[in-house]
Amino acid sequence: MQHAQKMVVAHGVSKHFGDFQALKDVHVEVAAGEVVCIIGPSGSGKSTFLRCINQLETVDNGAVWIDGELSGFKQTGNSLRRLSDADIARQRLNSGMVFQRFNLFGHMTALQNLMEGPVVVQRRPKREVKEEAMALLARVGLAHKADAYPSELSGGQQQRIAIARALAMKPKLMLFDEPTSALDPELVGEVLAVMRDLAKSGMTMIVVTHELGFAREVANRVVFMDAGMVVETGTPEQILVHPQERRTQAFIAAVL
Repeated sequence: MQHAQKMVVAHGVSKHFGDFQALKDVHVEVAAGEVVCIIGPSGSGKSTFLRCINQLETVDNGAVWIDGELSGFKQTGNSLRRLSDADIARQRLNSGMVFQRFNLFGHMTALQNLMEGPVVVQRRPKREVKEEAMALLARVGLAHKADAYPSELSGGQQQRIAIARALAMKPKLMLFDEPTSALDPELVGEVLAVMRDLAKSGMTMIVVTHELGFAREVANRVVFMDAGMVVETGTPEQILVHPQERRTQAFIAAVL
């Protein structure tokens, strides 16, 4: 599968929290329309890496480009200048992020949750946004729950609403941080089905996941991380069936 255009380029990304180095010289590239699944043990830096892409964390070294635009900084000559909070907020709209916890607004219905960002942040007309939001609810199989509040929905339904809410902002890139790990096992399938549909539609996706079956079926490439580093990258077949690195082999053996 050929992807000429790079949607994400992370080059030499490092991140410290005090004395702890969470990321060490991480290089990852994701082409437009590609689905990349990141796997690895807890504490390997997977979620921190996603947060750096979305500028929820600031990188200490290295750089991230999204759709050709340098994240968080403006380059003039050889020097880098930190962007203003407003410019960073604008850049952040390029990527939609779905977290382990659904983070829906509890006092708003499903429909209101979807409409809030486009109307308030993007200042788009309410009628147009409502139409799109209803279409997105239908896409995730929840048009009949438009007037329901989060407390009236199952965890799987809330997570599907959270995906639809991220899509309502029309991002170029979708980031998923273990989107099924907080769900009861019987609800995981309905969320993965929505993500599978999204992947088929050509959306660029980076998915941190423990669902290796999903990674094998949907990913174009799998990245295995451990101790803040990218250990091995390849096709699902290469990483999940025939891993070369000893650390990858040990992880796959332990979880499959």
